[in-house]
Amino acid sequence: MTVDRDQVAQALDKVAAGRASGIAVRPDGNVGLVLAVDGLVPAAVTKLLGTVEIAVRALPGVTGVRIIQTAERGTPPAEPRPIRILAVASGKGGVGKSTISVNLAVALARRGLKIGLLDADIYGPSIPTLIDRHERAELVGNRLQPVDVFGIKALSMGMMTDPGKAIIWRGPMASSALTQMVELADWGDPDLLVVDMPPGTGDIQLTMAQKLKPVGAVIVSTPQDLALIDARRAISMFEQSHVPVLGIIENMGSYVCPDCGGTSHPFGHGGAEAEAEELGVPFLGRIPLAIAIREASDAGRPPASGDGPDAAAFKALATAVATALRL
Repeated sequence: MTVDRDQVAQALDKVAAGRASGIAVRPDGNVGLVLAVDGLVPAAVTKLLGTVEIAVRALPGVTGVRIIQTAERGTPPAEPRPIRILAVASGKGGVGKSTISVNLAVALARRGLKIGLLDADIYGPSIPTLIDRHERAELVGNRLQPVDVFGIKALSMGMMTDPGKAIIWRGPMASSALTQMVELADWGDPDLLVVDMPPGTGDIQLTMAQKLKPVGAVIVSTPQDLALIDARRAISMFEQSHVPVLGIIENMGSYVCPDCGGTSHPFGHGGAEAEAEELGVPFLGRIPLAIAIREASDAGRPPASGDGPDAAAFKALATAVATALRL
């Protein structure tokens, strides 16, 4: 039995995305074709060649495959840049790490950078609420599609599960999900991927530090001693994993009464800055405990996307981070 040209064409339509032409089938079952590889990086060309050959050889009667590659002359496409990751972490929950992550990402984007935001808190994703995007993430060509919002690309496990449904996964499964969201999502070619880490120093954090190799980490803490104890543990984990700690951010440091204008410090004051000095890491700045930040965050409008003193605080934080990363 000898394969015919139409059978070969049908097989190629499924795997070559219109790149195949000049199909010829000899009586002895040898198949020849021309494959356009314009715009593909070398690794993608190799993958495409293998896929095409396997698809054609699987047809009954095919005895051999000869592929001629064609591409327009010019500079070969460059390999895509590895994604640069910034981990936003804390030693404990409840310190406002997700709010910092979202607003830092938005403030960095307002500096003209291409920014992605990944919610890596598999068990308690907060990003969909903070950006008011609760739809399911689309899958296009086997790649998850982050949503475009506030000038950034954002993706969360909360965009892939039913709202309110608990995610009951063991550590290795959650770690695998994190890796796939980084490597298989369509982030484009970002200058930086900001990753909102879950609290603590468990499997997910170790996977991020050891396998995905962030270019840096920032640690979020409130000024109180209990939070700072856990912040030290987070710093120690990143240092042991050879991830540079860019510095500490103090969140909820001061409260200005909207009625009387007086300033108070419900969680203490200056503790994160003092801790940074003691540990020998930079102090990146303070974000106040402000009703406006809470209200805007609950409504899915990151304060950093607007103007005013709250936006200015996140702008200053983004400047400090961008300077540390030389962006």
